Amino acid sequence: MKRIILGLIIVYFGSYLGFRAANSETWARNGQTYVIYPEDGRILYMLWRPLAYLDQALTGTGSHIGPHAEAAQ
Repeated sequence: MKRIILGLIIVYFGSYLGFRAANSETWARNGQTYVIYPEDGRILYMLWRPLAYLDQALTGTGSHIGPHAEAAQ
């Protein structure tokens, strides 16, 4: 049972790290890096929100749903 729980935790962290690597963007306005969640991917945002808080505390990387307003124009 412990191995299953450990495996699920590893998958949870690994999936966030993979998503973060593929969807990070540095915003030109303030030079800060953000993980950009798709506009229709609110479930991903909610699922990974605890890790996003930890990520922001450790690395300063923010998170954003959808493109920044500046990028959408």
